[in-house]
Order: sequence, then C-alpha cells, then structure tokens
Amino acid sequence: MHFGAGRQPAEFKALRDQITKYILYVGLLFYLEIKMASRGKTETSKLKQNLEEQLDRLMQQLQDLEECREELDTDEYEETKKETLEQLSEFNDSLKKIMSGNMTLVDELSGMQLAIQAAISQAFKTPEVIRLFAKKQPGQLRTRLAEMDRDLMVGKLERGLYTQQKVEILTALRKLGEKLTADDEAFLSANAGAILSQFEKVSTDLGSGDKVLALASFEVEKTKK
Repeated sequence: MHFGAGRQPAEFKALRDQITKYILYVGLLFYLEIKMASRGKTETSKLKQNLEEQLDRLMQQLQDLEECREELDTDEYEETKKETLEQLSEFNDSLKKIMSGNMTLVDELSGMQLAIQAAISQAFKTPEVIRLFAKKQPGQLRTRLAEMDRDLMVGKLERGLYTQQKVEILTALRKLGEKLTADDEAFLSANAGAILSQFEKVSTDLGSGDKVLALASFEVEKTKK
C-alpha cells in the first residue's frame, strides 16, 4: 500500500495504526508459539518470512512518509516519524522476545535486528538498504551500489544522496561480514557521520535496545540545532 499524492494524512494514520496492531499481534503469537514448542526448519523459515513482511511494511511506511512530506506541516511530519520509529522499537522488542533462548533464531534474525537498530537510531535512512540489510543480501547491496555509481556518473543521482546511501551500504556490508576494499574503507572513514559512528559502537551488542533508543534521541536533538 503506497501513500500517493492523493492520500490524506488521516488515511496514513489509519494505515499506521493498523500496522502497529498487526505487529503486536504477530509478535505475541510467535512468541507464545516458540515458548510452547521447538521449531523445525520449515517453521523457522515461515517465521522469518512473516517478520520480513512486517519489516517491509514499516520500511514502506517510512518511505511513504518522506514522499508525502510536503503535504504535512512540520509538526505532523515530525510526530508521524516519531511514531513510526516507536513502532520499529516495539517491533524490535518483540523480535528480542522471539529470539530469546533460541540460537537458531539468533543466527537467522540477527541481521534483521541490526537493521532495525540502524533504522531506529536513524543511522540508516534508506528503506531499501535497510530491507536488504535485514534480509542479509550482500549481493543485492553490491548491485545497488554499482547502480548508484553509474547514476552518479551520468548525473541521475545527487552527490550528497549518493554519499549517504553508499555509507549505509558499506556499513551494512561490513556488519554482514563482507570484506571491503581499501578504497571503500577509506570512503567510509571519511564520510561516516557521528550518528553512524555511534551506531557502529552500540550495534555490537544485539541487546542494546536502550542504547539505540538513546542514540535516536541524540539524532533528534542534533537536528533541532
């Protein structure tokens, strides 16, 4: 469901509320199922697919919000974005409960949790990069980066946006255990801002929800200055 030019803020709020309820329901449902019985490969795969779908919905929500930004006043935009980040935080809490005590799920879902933390802290701002990070798709991340390189060369991509997204992609690749070239490492060091550097520090601890929320607050305060 996309928030096109004709969609009104009230409809967007209804979509947001619907997603919130669904996330909480799905999180509780799978948490109870996991506590009642151990999961086989098929069940784990189904769980992962459902969680990825919920994350996709939230990433689409963030993307739709940016696309309709000019239709909202500043307060409406900031409030809606804050609520969306809070929904991501609730999703992250449900994910931690689902992963608790199950190393198979930790292995399967750790990338998703890191991606959610990146979104909550606003270290990552590109929904598609967050999606690919969550799904552990280094090949697709590299493909996107190659496309960005071409778009920059032909003038289809603005330099500032290119730098932001390239930093996100390189950070995601490094977190996924991919080896970066010396040039990429140098680019990352030169262009990673304070918020991304802080994310690098706290994201080594998958249980650092409080730290990530504090990081999100840091970013909000920084934008006010």
